[in-house]
Amino acid sequence: MNKTTTPPLGTCTLVGAGPGDPELLTLKAVKAIQVATVLLVDDLVNDEVLAWARPDARIVHVGKRGGCKSTPQAFIEKLMVTAVREGEHVVRLKGGDPFIFGRGGEEVEHLRAEGIACQVINGITAGLAAVTSLGVPLTHRDHAHGVVFMTGHAKPGHAAMDWRQVGASAHGLGLTLVVYMGVGAAEQIADGLLQAMPADTLVAIIENASRPGQRHATTRLDQFVRTLVDGELGSPAVIVVGDVLRAMASANFSAQTAALADSHEERRLG
Repeated sequence: MNKTTTPPLGTCTLVGAGPGDPELLTLKAVKAIQVATVLLVDDLVNDEVLAWARPDARIVHVGKRGGCKSTPQAFIEKLMVTAVREGEHVVRLKGGDPFIFGRGGEEVEHLRAEGIACQVINGITAGLAAVTSLGVPLTHRDHAHGVVFMTGHAKPGHAAMDWRQVGASAHGLGLTLVVYMGVGAAEQIADGLLQAMPADTLVAIIENASRPGQRHATTRLDQFVRTLVDGELGSPAVIVVGDVLRAMASANFSAQTAALADSHEERRLG
């Protein structure tokens, strides 16, 4: 009598690959990547991170970037479940941290609904790496009592963000505002924040945080959109708003603006 056997259930781990610099990976993330038999990799993950993967690992790129053709979320979740049920050790490799605008919560919920346990390994989120690269903290006893992480766009079908209210809360409570995926909504963000925050509130725009091609500019809130356009700063970028930027700006504002202008001129002439 032949007996049918069910393949052993595999494992699934959501791993934060950090903001881009491969040296910012945690040891725990490296260990998970090394044992994975299947890696489902987001667009913003640095290819150098995949050097830790075993030679026979199956690497599947499942890109998700604003303004670009993206792999449907439902398809990614189906891939995860199927691979685990086939006995694979799956690593869902995400830029930054899985639980900060990485849809990690949605994926964990889906896996649990399918009866699959999932481990999560945190990564350094881009908002922290971006501001740290400028020598600025997110919180400071004299300048910021907390920090708010925001997404620059709402989920399709949901109401748009009320940036006036966000600005009023951040300004009133002394909070640093960090906006992810905000380049496409820059005008709406600036218009809303200016209704509740002073025009001379400082803003930093950091493109490709922690990567070799990082560029950034510091400006006033009322000049934010113009700086973004004139400097040709684009996604992926993090926008930081608040008084924590004042200590850095007093020493480096002119140098940074000049460096950005030089970069723009070199690309124009090249």
